[in-house]
Amino acid sequence: MSTALHLAKPGDLGRLLPLIAAHHAEQGVEQSDEARADALCPLLDESPHGVAYLIGPARAPVGYVIVTFGWSLAFGGLDGTVEELYIRPAVRRRGMGSDLLHALPRALGGAGLRALHFDVDRGNASAQRLGTRAGFTAHEGTMRMTRRL
Repeated sequence: MSTALHLAKPGDLGRLLPLIAAHHAEQGVEQSDEARADALCPLLDESPHGVAYLIGPARAPVGYVIVTFGWSLAFGGLDGTVEELYIRPAVRRRGMGSDLLHALPRALGGAGLRALHFDVDRGNASAQRLGTRAGFTAHEGTMRMTRRL
């Protein structure tokens, strides 16, 4: 399968927000549509901090992925994290997630990305299998910790 990826632009906001709201509802993330738009708009307007891609047909996407950028001495420079990945439930388990995780390194590697991280919940065996199939490896002994500011 070859899953289409389209770099999202400001005109895609209306297509992305319902997908993000659906993903957040599944994940129990409480956030207003206004807060979602405020967080997303810079990524659609060529922010150096990340990108958003539509998954599937650009006019009728079946999902999205958000990749944020950082810097890692351990990985030799620019790195990225798959911040959010969502595919509509009706079209899951068709290989799109695997296609996507194989395509992202090709799409971002040319821009100088040295490593791509894929965070999954410890209890989400399906997401862990997806990451493993796409060549991601777990870092034993580490745990991401967060402090909200």
